[in-house]
Amino acid sequence: DGDLRLVFTTGTADTQKKIGAKVNYFPIKAMQSFRTAAEPMEIENGIYLGDFAVIKFFGDFEFNPKSRKVEFDFDRIAVLGLTINLGKGDAAALGAASGLGSENNVKLVEKKKKPFFNWISADDTIATARGGGGGLALWKRV
Repeated sequence: DGDLRLVFTTGTADTQKKIGAKVNYFPIKAMQSFRTAAEPMEIENGIYLGDFAVIKFFGDFEFNPKSRKVEFDFDRIAVLGLTINLGKGDAAALGAASGLGSENNVKLVEKKKKPFFNWISADDTIATARGGGGGLALWKRV
């Protein structure tokens, strides 16, 4: 439960090939929030300029503590404060097209599965995870 700010990411394997780099400092404010007390549990991803949300994705998630797998589905997007409901798979397609998500997420949705990532570690300070597209990420708690 809580809010995390993205610090470093490798991006997906496809993104690494496109940009020719493996580890990237993420200079703009990107936040991921989890609300485990909600039913269903809620996830939110956002990219900000300062404290202003440029784009935010909202949805629900499931967590398997044994495998440390988080499966999620975004069903709404807010662009400059305007909220739009999304159909199944729309968020995965937007993410893949923009480079914010993995092409693998589109393939998962086509197979009636959800995009996912696997937590590697998480404590009161940092969290690390590997996405379904193979990328690694490091967040700091805020």
